[in-house]
Amino acid sequence: MEEKNVVSKVHKIQITNRKNGSFTGILDVLSFDINEILLETEQGMLHVKGKDLHVNRLNLEKGEVDIEGMLEAFSYSQVPLSVKKGDGFLGKIFH
Repeated sequence: MEEKNVVSKVHKIQITNRKNGSFTGILDVLSFDINEILLETEQGMLHVKGKDLHVNRLNLEKGEVDIEGMLEAFSYSQVPLSVKKGDGFLGKIFH
């Protein structure tokens, strides 16, 4: 039986002056609006809160997201089972 080598992406957050954020280790963007962005990461769900938030760059192949706006809070939680089954925001758009 052939073994698959699973390489997980490193999850990293870099914030500049609370106005720009670069994120790695991103698996999916589940939802976003001007006040909240919900990201599925290698480390669980990441909920970003702020004002006037925008996703500037998204590259899911590399697992990278750049956002801008007034960044106010970040919190992590576990990934719900329904999300793990491919019910993500972008998955719904491209079905």
